[in-house]
Amino acid sequence: METPENVTGEHEADLDTDFAGLLTEHALGHLFSAALRTAASCRIADHLASAPRTPQDLALLTDTDAGHLRRVLRYLATRGIFREDEAGAFHLTPVADALRTDAPYSQHALVLMLTDETFQRTSAGLEETVRKAGPSFERIFGQPFFAHLATDPGLRELFDDGMRALSAPVDEVVAETYPFPERGTVVDVGGGRGGLLRTILRRHPALTGVLLDQAPAVSRHVLGDDELKGRWRAESGDFFAGVPEGGDIYVLKHVLHDWPDDACLRILRNCRAAMAPGARVLIVDSVLPTGNDPHLGKVLDVAMAAIVDGQERTASEFTELLAGAGLELTRILPTRAFPSVVEAVAV
Repeated sequence: METPENVTGEHEADLDTDFAGLLTEHALGHLFSAALRTAASCRIADHLASAPRTPQDLALLTDTDAGHLRRVLRYLATRGIFREDEAGAFHLTPVADALRTDAPYSQHALVLMLTDETFQRTSAGLEETVRKAGPSFERIFGQPFFAHLATDPGLRELFDDGMRALSAPVDEVVAETYPFPERGTVVDVGGGRGGLLRTILRRHPALTGVLLDQAPAVSRHVLGDDELKGRWRAESGDFFAGVPEGGDIYVLKHVLHDWPDDACLRILRNCRAAMAPGARVLIVDSVLPTGNDPHLGKVLDVAMAAIVDGQERTASEFTELLAGAGLELTRILPTRAFPSVVEAVAV
């Protein structure tokens, strides 16, 4: 085989690679999201929970066309979502099982959120994000993401349900990974409905807690368990304006990655000003590894840029950010899930 002039040395062996096929598959990645959404919307996983089914059976249950449904499921099976057997029936896989609406830590709501047209349009505008250094969401919808949520109750509910699905398994691993004190007050800053705070308080019966978030999230809190009675309070507020004082642990789970550095400094400085002596700040976010290995944080980093002008951060970036707020990074605890727990104390 004759070697092209611009391909030499270590790249010669690459001539046997089907780059066109590889790039075609990558370029059509949006079809995978569409196929995943189709399966979630039709609740295919629910229908496979009791037994494998053929596309014909599934089509009758979901009011779809059997031939087209099989093609979608066959495609998903190439990525480990469902499995087709020799008889043509489809089975659940461990990944597909998480799409069941009644599964422990079901991710059904998360998939519907992330594949919603709102986010698909935002991702399609990524080139504009890169060229203009700002979120494509704001240019498409005319206002920042969180301001838009406040005007669209349906999207707000979709977002809250999706984030709750994402957060539930993370809540468990954070509560088991970090050595929370036996006594004191945990302030969950921007804690949504309070899933993490509930998990922490259940594990530590002598702890008390405060949930801080905007009114739509706080009004739907999940802290009403009898075992937590009298051990918590919920406050509607804006963490840019201030946070409850006197806490021993201030938790920021999936908060800082929503914002650029200057906004994060405002949040962290408010936490620093409110902390009791000896208190700590815990940041639960991805800590980006160096190198070229895949990591969910690298995917989320691009999503944050397009949606909210936020970012995921490396350990050194967290160190610098915390220092600007009068805090010192003391340790980073990896978890079984994708985020880590970054601990900081007042300087």
